[in-house]
Amino acid sequence: MLLLSAAAGSSAATAVSALFVFGDSLVDDGNDNELSCLAKANFFPYGIDFPQGAATGRFCNGKTFVDALCDLLGLDYLPPFATTSSLLSGGVNYASAAGGILDETGQHLGDRFSLSQQVLNLESNLETIRSQMRDDEGYHKYLASSIAVMVLGSNDYINNYLLTSLYDSANNYSPEDYADLLINHYSRQILALHSVGLRKFLLAGVGPLGCIPSLRASGGAPLGQCVDQVNQMVGFFNQGLRSLVDQLNANHPGATFLYGNTSNAVYDMLNNPNSYGFTVVDSGCCVLGADGTCEAYAEPCDSRDQHVFWDAYHPTQAANLVLAQRAFNGAQDHVYPLNLQHLARL
Repeated sequence: MLLLSAAAGSSAATAVSALFVFGDSLVDDGNDNELSCLAKANFFPYGIDFPQGAATGRFCNGKTFVDALCDLLGLDYLPPFATTSSLLSGGVNYASAAGGILDETGQHLGDRFSLSQQVLNLESNLETIRSQMRDDEGYHKYLASSIAVMVLGSNDYINNYLLTSLYDSANNYSPEDYADLLINHYSRQILALHSVGLRKFLLAGVGPLGCIPSLRASGGAPLGQCVDQVNQMVGFFNQGLRSLVDQLNANHPGATFLYGNTSNAVYDMLNNPNSYGFTVVDSGCCVLGADGTCEAYAEPCDSRDQHVFWDAYHPTQAANLVLAQRAFNGAQDHVYPLNLQHLARL
Protein backbone atom coordinates (compact mmCIF):
# COMPACT_ATOMS: atom_id res chain seq x y z
CA MET A 1 0.00 0.00 0.00
CA LEU A 2 1.26 3.47 -0.88
CA LEU A 3 2.00 5.74 2.06
CA LEU A 4 2.00 9.54 1.92
CA SER A 5 3.62 12.14 4.10
CA ALA A 6 4.06 15.88 4.01
CA ALA A 7 7.78 15.39 3.65
CA ALA A 8 7.23 13.60 0.36
CA GLY A 9 6.29 16.86 -1.32
CA SER A 10 8.11 19.39 0.85
CA SER A 11 10.41 20.49 -1.99
CA ALA A 12 7.40 21.25 -4.20
CA ALA A 13 5.42 22.97 -1.45
CA THR A 14 7.66 26.04 -1.37
CA ALA A 15 6.45 27.00 -4.84
CA VAL A 16 2.72 26.59 -4.11
CA SER A 17 0.95 29.49 -2.41
CA ALA A 18 -2.46 27.84 -2.04
CA LEU A 19 -4.93 25.31 -3.39
CA PHE A 20 -8.37 26.33 -4.58
CA VAL A 21 -10.66 23.33 -4.97
CA PHE A 22 -13.78 23.04 -7.11
CA GLY A 23 -15.74 19.82 -7.27
CA ASP A 24 -18.37 17.48 -5.92
CA SER A 25 -18.69 15.00 -3.06
CA LEU A 26 -15.40 13.33 -3.99
CA VAL A 27 -13.60 16.35 -2.57
CA ASP A 28 -16.27 18.31 -0.68
CA ASP A 29 -15.51 19.10 2.95
CA GLY A 30 -18.70 20.74 4.16
CA ASN A 31 -20.21 23.13 1.61
CA ASP A 32 -23.44 21.34 0.75
CA ASN A 33 -25.49 22.41 3.77
CA GLU A 34 -25.32 23.92 7.24
CA LEU A 35 -23.63 20.94 8.88
CA SER A 36 -19.88 21.41 8.85
CA CYS A 37 -17.43 18.62 8.23
CA LEU A 38 -16.51 18.40 11.90
CA ALA A 39 -20.17 18.24 12.95
CA LYS A 40 -20.72 15.34 10.58
CA ALA A 41 -17.54 13.72 11.86
CA ASN A 42 -19.17 13.60 15.28
CA PHE A 43 -22.35 12.13 13.80
CA PHE A 44 -20.58 9.48 11.73
CA PRO A 45 -17.84 8.25 14.08
CA TYR A 46 -16.99 5.29 11.85
CA GLY A 47 -16.94 7.41 8.73
CA ILE A 48 -14.12 9.73 9.75
CA ASP A 49 -11.09 8.53 11.67
CA PHE A 50 -9.29 11.78 12.34
CA PRO A 51 -9.41 14.29 15.21
CA GLN A 52 -10.84 17.77 14.89
CA GLY A 53 -8.66 20.04 12.82
CA ALA A 54 -7.18 17.17 10.81
CA ALA A 55 -8.56 15.45 7.71
CA THR A 56 -11.64 16.92 6.09
CA GLY A 57 -13.12 13.90 4.37
CA ARG A 58 -16.82 13.16 4.82
CA PHE A 59 -17.68 10.76 2.03
CA CYS A 60 -14.86 8.33 2.68
CA ASN A 61 -13.40 6.77 5.80
CA GLY A 62 -10.77 9.46 6.18
CA LYS A 63 -8.76 11.65 3.88
CA THR A 64 -10.10 12.79 0.55
CA PHE A 65 -8.06 13.10 -2.63
CA VAL A 66 -7.46 16.78 -1.83
CA ASP A 67 -6.39 16.06 1.76
CA ALA A 68 -3.81 13.66 0.38
CA LEU A 69 -2.60 16.28 -2.10
CA CYS A 70 -2.18 18.75 0.76
CA ASP A 71 -0.02 16.17 2.55
CA LEU A 72 2.14 15.70 -0.54
CA LEU A 73 2.52 19.44 -1.06
CA GLY A 74 3.16 20.15 2.62
CA LEU A 75 0.09 22.38 2.88
CA ASP A 76 -2.49 22.72 5.63
CA TYR A 77 -5.88 21.14 5.03
CA LEU A 78 -8.29 23.53 3.38
CA PRO A 79 -11.26 25.17 5.08
CA PRO A 80 -14.64 24.80 3.35
CA PHE A 81 -16.08 27.96 1.85
CA ALA A 82 -19.20 27.66 4.01
CA THR A 83 -17.20 27.95 7.25
CA THR A 84 -14.25 30.12 6.22
CA SER A 85 -13.01 32.98 8.35
CA SER A 86 -11.02 35.94 7.08
CA LEU A 87 -7.87 33.79 6.83
CA LEU A 88 -8.05 32.56 3.25
CA SER A 89 -4.49 32.86 2.01
CA GLY A 90 -3.76 29.13 2.31
CA GLY A 91 -6.61 28.31 -0.04
CA VAL A 92 -10.27 27.35 0.17
CA ASN A 93 -12.33 24.30 -0.74
CA TYR A 94 -15.37 25.39 -2.74
CA ALA A 95 -16.51 21.88 -3.67
CA SER A 96 -20.07 20.87 -2.91
CA ALA A 97 -21.72 17.49 -2.61
CA ALA A 98 -24.30 16.98 -5.39
CA GLY A 99 -22.78 19.84 -7.37
CA GLY A 100 -22.01 19.44 -11.05
CA ILE A 101 -20.76 21.20 -14.14
CA LEU A 102 -24.36 21.92 -15.16
CA ASP A 103 -26.45 24.10 -12.87
CA GLU A 104 -29.36 21.65 -12.97
CA THR A 105 -27.32 18.63 -11.89
CA GLY A 106 -28.31 17.33 -8.46
CA GLN A 107 -31.19 19.77 -8.05
CA HIS A 108 -33.39 16.99 -6.67
CA LEU A 109 -30.99 16.63 -3.73
CA GLY A 110 -31.54 20.16 -2.44
CA ASP A 111 -29.00 22.82 -1.55
CA ARG A 112 -25.70 22.59 -3.34
CA PHE A 113 -23.21 24.76 -5.18
CA SER A 114 -22.89 24.07 -8.90
CA LEU A 115 -19.56 24.83 -10.57
CA SER A 116 -20.72 28.26 -11.72
CA GLN A 117 -21.67 29.15 -8.14
CA GLN A 118 -18.39 27.78 -6.82
CA VAL A 119 -16.54 30.12 -9.17
CA LEU A 120 -18.68 33.03 -7.93
CA ASN A 121 -17.87 32.01 -4.36
CA LEU A 122 -14.17 32.31 -5.12
CA GLU A 123 -14.71 35.70 -6.69
CA SER A 124 -16.51 36.80 -3.53
CA ASN A 125 -13.37 35.97 -1.53
CA LEU A 126 -10.86 37.70 -3.79
CA GLU A 127 -11.02 41.15 -2.17
CA THR A 128 -10.38 39.59 1.22
CA ILE A 129 -7.47 37.63 -0.20
CA ARG A 130 -6.11 40.76 -1.91
CA SER A 131 -6.25 42.64 1.40
CA GLN A 132 -3.96 40.01 2.92
CA MET A 133 -1.26 40.70 0.34
CA ARG A 134 1.29 43.50 0.70
CA ASP A 135 0.64 44.92 -2.76
CA ASP A 136 -1.00 44.13 -6.10
CA GLU A 137 2.16 42.56 -7.45
CA GLY A 138 2.26 40.17 -4.51
CA TYR A 139 -1.43 39.36 -5.01
CA HIS A 140 -0.97 38.48 -8.67
CA LYS A 141 2.13 36.39 -7.93
CA TYR A 142 0.18 34.62 -5.20
CA LEU A 143 -2.63 33.66 -7.58
CA ALA A 144 -0.20 32.64 -10.32
CA SER A 145 1.63 30.30 -7.95
CA SER A 146 -1.57 28.77 -6.55
CA ILE A 147 -3.18 25.65 -8.02
CA ALA A 148 -6.83 25.20 -8.95
CA VAL A 149 -7.85 21.57 -8.42
CA MET A 150 -11.05 20.69 -10.28
CA VAL A 151 -12.85 17.37 -9.72
CA LEU A 152 -16.18 17.44 -11.56
CA GLY A 153 -18.36 15.47 -13.93
CA SER A 154 -19.38 12.41 -11.93
CA ASN A 155 -22.60 13.97 -10.67
CA ASP A 156 -23.50 15.17 -14.14
CA TYR A 157 -23.88 11.50 -15.01
CA ILE A 158 -25.06 9.90 -11.73
CA ASN A 159 -27.40 12.72 -10.73
CA ASN A 160 -28.47 13.85 -14.18
CA TYR A 161 -27.85 11.92 -17.40
CA LEU A 162 -28.31 8.44 -15.91
CA LEU A 163 -31.22 9.47 -13.69
CA THR A 164 -33.81 9.35 -16.44
CA SER A 165 -36.77 9.36 -14.05
CA LEU A 166 -35.95 12.96 -13.04
CA TYR A 167 -33.89 14.45 -15.87
CA ASP A 168 -34.43 14.72 -19.63
CA SER A 169 -30.76 14.92 -20.57
CA ALA A 170 -30.56 11.38 -21.94
CA ASN A 171 -33.59 12.07 -24.14
CA ASN A 172 -32.17 15.34 -25.43
CA TYR A 173 -28.53 14.39 -25.99
CA SER A 174 -26.59 11.42 -27.27
CA PRO A 175 -23.68 10.38 -25.00
CA GLU A 176 -21.25 12.17 -27.35
CA ASP A 177 -23.34 15.35 -27.46
CA TYR A 178 -23.82 15.34 -23.70
CA ALA A 179 -20.06 15.08 -23.18
CA ASP A 180 -19.62 18.04 -25.54
CA LEU A 181 -22.21 20.01 -23.56
CA LEU A 182 -20.35 19.35 -20.32
CA ILE A 183 -16.98 20.30 -21.81
CA ASN A 184 -18.39 23.55 -23.22
CA HIS A 185 -19.82 24.56 -19.84
CA TYR A 186 -16.67 23.42 -18.05
CA SER A 187 -14.36 25.40 -20.33
CA ARG A 188 -16.27 28.64 -19.66
CA GLN A 189 -15.79 28.31 -15.91
CA ILE A 190 -12.13 27.35 -16.27
CA LEU A 191 -11.57 30.48 -18.35
CA ALA A 192 -13.38 32.53 -15.69
CA LEU A 193 -10.87 31.26 -13.13
CA HIS A 194 -8.03 32.05 -15.50
CA SER A 195 -9.38 35.59 -15.94
CA VAL A 196 -9.10 36.34 -12.21
CA GLY A 197 -5.42 35.37 -12.18
CA LEU A 198 -5.12 31.62 -11.60
CA ARG A 199 -2.48 30.06 -13.84
CA LYS A 200 -2.05 26.46 -12.68
CA PHE A 201 -4.84 23.89 -13.08
CA LEU A 202 -5.32 20.20 -12.38
CA LEU A 203 -8.45 18.96 -14.16
CA ALA A 204 -9.32 15.48 -12.95
CA GLY A 205 -11.16 13.17 -15.31
CA VAL A 206 -14.12 11.06 -14.25
CA GLY A 207 -13.41 7.54 -13.04
CA PRO A 208 -15.11 4.42 -14.46
CA LEU A 209 -18.55 5.05 -12.99
CA GLY A 210 -19.81 1.75 -14.37
CA CYS A 211 -17.61 0.04 -11.80
CA ILE A 212 -18.89 1.77 -8.65
CA PRO A 213 -20.92 -0.51 -6.34
CA SER A 214 -24.23 1.29 -6.92
CA LEU A 215 -24.12 0.75 -10.69
CA ARG A 216 -22.73 -2.79 -10.39
CA ALA A 217 -25.81 -3.58 -8.28
CA SER A 218 -28.22 -1.90 -10.69
CA GLY A 219 -28.58 -4.97 -12.88
CA GLY A 220 -27.01 -3.28 -15.88
CA ALA A 221 -24.21 -5.85 -16.12
CA PRO A 222 -23.55 -9.49 -15.19
CA LEU A 223 -22.73 -10.15 -11.55
CA GLY A 224 -19.23 -9.03 -10.67
CA GLN A 225 -18.73 -6.98 -13.84
CA CYS A 226 -18.76 -3.27 -14.56
CA VAL A 227 -21.46 -1.57 -16.63
CA ASP A 228 -19.49 -1.03 -19.82
CA GLN A 229 -22.12 1.22 -21.40
CA VAL A 230 -21.70 3.75 -18.61
CA ASN A 231 -17.92 3.61 -18.82
CA GLN A 232 -18.14 4.30 -22.54
CA MET A 233 -20.32 7.36 -21.86
CA VAL A 234 -17.82 8.70 -19.36
CA GLY A 235 -15.04 7.95 -21.83
CA PHE A 236 -16.42 10.58 -24.23
CA PHE A 237 -16.18 13.18 -21.47
CA ASN A 238 -12.63 12.19 -20.55
CA GLN A 239 -11.51 12.32 -24.17
CA GLY A 240 -13.03 15.78 -24.47
CA LEU A 241 -11.35 16.94 -21.26
CA ARG A 242 -7.92 15.81 -22.39
CA SER A 243 -8.44 17.57 -25.73
CA LEU A 244 -9.53 20.67 -23.83
CA VAL A 245 -6.28 20.59 -21.84
CA ASP A 246 -4.29 20.58 -25.09
CA GLN A 247 -6.38 23.46 -26.40
CA LEU A 248 -6.02 25.52 -23.22
CA ASN A 249 -2.27 25.01 -23.08
CA ALA A 250 -1.95 26.08 -26.72
CA ASN A 251 -4.14 29.17 -26.31
CA HIS A 252 -2.84 30.35 -22.92
CA PRO A 253 0.96 30.05 -22.91
CA GLY A 254 1.28 31.84 -19.59
CA ALA A 255 -0.74 29.12 -17.83
CA THR A 256 -0.42 25.35 -17.40
CA PHE A 257 -3.32 22.91 -17.46
CA LEU A 258 -3.04 19.24 -16.45
CA TYR A 259 -5.39 16.35 -17.18
CA GLY A 260 -5.64 13.81 -14.37
CA ASN A 261 -6.44 10.39 -15.84
CA THR A 262 -8.54 9.19 -12.94
CA SER A 263 -9.98 6.37 -15.02
CA ASN A 264 -6.57 4.79 -15.65
CA ALA A 265 -5.67 4.95 -11.98
CA VAL A 266 -8.94 3.40 -10.82
CA TYR A 267 -8.83 0.68 -13.48
CA ASP A 268 -5.34 -0.21 -12.31
CA MET A 269 -6.58 -0.62 -8.74
CA LEU A 270 -9.55 -2.72 -9.90
CA ASN A 271 -7.55 -4.92 -12.25
CA ASN A 272 -4.44 -5.29 -10.08
CA PRO A 273 -5.79 -5.03 -6.54
CA ASN A 274 -3.03 -7.11 -4.93
CA SER A 275 -0.46 -4.56 -6.03
CA TYR A 276 -2.12 -2.03 -3.75
CA GLY A 277 -3.18 -4.29 -0.89
CA PHE A 278 -6.84 -4.37 -1.95
CA THR A 279 -8.95 -7.51 -1.72
CA VAL A 280 -12.47 -6.10 -2.34
CA VAL A 281 -13.14 -4.08 -5.50
CA ASP A 282 -16.88 -4.46 -6.13
CA SER A 283 -18.61 -3.49 -2.88
CA GLY A 284 -18.34 -0.83 -0.20
CA CYS A 285 -17.09 -1.09 3.35
CA CYS A 286 -19.59 0.98 5.32
CA VAL A 287 -23.11 -0.19 6.12
CA LEU A 288 -25.51 1.46 3.71
CA GLY A 289 -28.84 2.83 4.85
CA ALA A 290 -32.05 2.96 2.82
CA ASP A 291 -31.04 6.36 1.39
CA GLY A 292 -27.76 4.99 0.08
CA THR A 293 -25.56 6.77 2.62
CA CYS A 294 -23.51 5.21 5.40
CA GLU A 295 -25.57 4.44 8.48
CA ALA A 296 -24.61 6.47 11.50
CA TYR A 297 -23.07 4.37 14.31
CA ALA A 298 -23.19 1.21 12.20
CA GLU A 299 -19.80 -0.44 12.46
CA PRO A 300 -18.25 -0.92 9.00
CA CYS A 301 -15.99 -3.72 7.82
CA ASP A 302 -12.79 -4.39 9.73
CA SER A 303 -10.54 -4.19 6.68
CA ARG A 304 -11.35 -0.83 5.16
CA ASP A 305 -7.81 -0.45 3.79
CA GLN A 306 -8.49 -3.50 1.66
CA HIS A 307 -11.53 -1.91 -0.03
CA VAL A 308 -11.39 0.36 -3.06
CA PHE A 309 -14.85 1.77 -2.27
CA TRP A 310 -16.08 3.11 1.04
CA ASP A 311 -19.77 3.22 0.12
CA ALA A 312 -21.86 2.82 -3.01
CA TYR A 313 -20.19 5.76 -4.75
CA HIS A 314 -16.98 6.98 -3.12
CA PRO A 315 -13.43 5.67 -2.72
CA THR A 316 -11.87 4.77 0.58
CA GLN A 317 -9.02 6.75 2.01
CA ALA A 318 -6.70 3.99 0.79
CA ALA A 319 -7.85 4.52 -2.79
CA ASN A 320 -7.66 8.31 -2.43
CA LEU A 321 -4.02 8.03 -1.38
CA VAL A 322 -3.27 6.11 -4.56
CA LEU A 323 -5.11 8.65 -6.73
CA ALA A 324 -3.24 11.54 -5.12
CA GLN A 325 0.11 9.85 -5.56
CA ARG A 326 -0.60 9.25 -9.25
CA ALA A 327 -1.52 12.91 -9.75
CA PHE A 328 1.49 14.11 -7.78
CA ASN A 329 4.31 12.17 -9.41
CA GLY A 330 2.71 9.88 -11.98
CA ALA A 331 3.75 9.35 -15.58
CA GLN A 332 1.80 10.75 -18.53
CA ASP A 333 -0.62 7.82 -18.62
CA HIS A 334 -1.89 9.04 -15.24
CA VAL A 335 -1.40 12.81 -15.44
CA TYR A 336 -0.76 14.78 -18.63
CA PRO A 337 1.33 16.59 -19.84
CA LEU A 338 3.10 17.13 -16.50
CA ASN A 339 2.50 15.80 -13.03
CA LEU A 340 1.55 17.96 -10.06
CA GLN A 341 5.05 17.89 -8.61
CA HIS A 342 6.42 19.44 -11.80
CA LEU A 343 3.53 21.92 -11.96
CA ALA A 344 4.24 23.07 -8.41
CA ARG A 345 7.83 23.92 -9.31
CA LEU A 346 7.02 25.99 -12.39
